[in-house]
Amino acid sequence: MAMQAADIEHLITEAFPTATVTITDLAGDGNHYAAEVTAEEFRGKNRVQQQRMVYAALKGKMDGPSGELHALALTTKAPA
Repeated sequence: MAMQAADIEHLITEAFPTATVTITDLAGDGNHYAAEVTAEEFRGKNRVQQQRMVYAALKGKMDGPSGELHALALTTKAPA
């Protein structure tokens, strides 16, 4: 089952209200996306912590073979 880019963006901005989010559909199949997320909530966190925060915000959408989202390449950072 494919997931829409707008749904991914909504889940991320729901968890991180200050976030600027850019979603790119990498394969045109609704299963392979790249996301660039810049959020104040990431300040003081390393990249692994930031990415774990984003995965948690996706509320299980990437969990296992039955997940709605197959692949998400993440770039995360705090605002400059």
